Amino acid sequence: MEENLLSSVRSVVFKQSDSLEGTCTKIEGYDFNAGVDYSKLLKSMVSTGFQASNLGDAIHVVNQMLDWRLSYETPAEDCSEEERDEVYRKSVKCKLFLGFTSNLISSGVRDTVRYLAEHRMVDVVVTTAGGIEEDLIKCLAATYKGDFYLSGAHLRSKGLNRIGNLLVPNENYCKFEDWIIPIFDQMLKEQNSENVLWTPSKVIARLGKEINDESSYLYWAYKNNIPVFCPGLTDGSLGDMLYFHSFRNPGLIIDIVQDIRAMNGEAINANPRKTGMIILGGGMPKHHICNANMMRNGADYAVFINTAQEFDGSDSGARPDEAVSWGKIRGSAQTVKVHCDATIAFPLLVAETFAAKMNKRL
Repeated sequence: MEENLLSSVRSVVFKQSDSLEGTCTKIEGYDFNAGVDYSKLLKSMVSTGFQASNLGDAIHVVNQMLDWRLSYETPAEDCSEEERDEVYRKSVKCKLFLGFTSNLISSGVRDTVRYLAEHRMVDVVVTTAGGIEEDLIKCLAATYKGDFYLSGAHLRSKGLNRIGNLLVPNENYCKFEDWIIPIFDQMLKEQNSENVLWTPSKVIARLGKEINDESSYLYWAYKNNIPVFCPGLTDGSLGDMLYFHSFRNPGLIIDIVQDIRAMNGEAINANPRKTGMIILGGGMPKHHICNANMMRNGADYAVFINTAQEFDGSDSGARPDEAVSWGKIRGSAQTVKVHCDATIAFPLLVAETFAAKMNKRL
């Protein structure tokens, strides 16, 4: 009786396993006995587990975006003669959409974004108003490291603004006003005398031109003709400046309708290229890029890096599979979400993808 009971218990506890050998990655970390090799350390992420593995997967997906060429695909029966030309097909690359929230430009990730824009490594950028103004303000005055737990009331009395553990002196925004208001005056003059139709992306390009500073990603985006879209241009200090300007010199008009046509057109007209999305944080940039790609039946690659959760139904926290249900990402797409602070994950990802490929070419 006891033997039968023990046998029954053993069969439950020691249930026979299916073999994972050859079908799954074996979990193992980096061996520091081999010395310190940062590239190998990053490559070991994929087999480390948890979010390290997600970062490793993200590195793999981004490298797939960068490596893809139209020549890898079988020509469609109805494609043009140009699309059948092998030289042309080898030259056609994946179209990359980069999105990020303003806090990342407040942080040192701004310099990573600037590197990508400087070397034309992305095709379309989407950000928030803060992602525009913080880049420009940093050309005029510095942002400093503070602490997450500094007293808000004390900082207010000192004229210091806190962004997480970063500090921005209020005078930075005063310098920004002094710099930008004359540009708005000139834009209004051009609107009235030359019938210039201003859109958010045209305004942003103009500001990138005017700042004329190589530390600015907007400067490089302007110089390299990379469109930067911001559907919420008034939601920040830029909006404050436009508000003040509307009293001092009223009449400036910024047309958002032309920009939604332009943004959606970037996705729709990407064919025969594949499209890839790299989105840091959530909110408006994430949805704007995904929604544009819905117009072409979804993106082919997607990497999300954020700390938002999906249990509250927010778009920010949604995993890529939710976007598949909307047609914003294709069901066949290569996707991954890295649950991590982008200030940690994104520079590491760029090091093992964009920068690594650049260094190989040099």
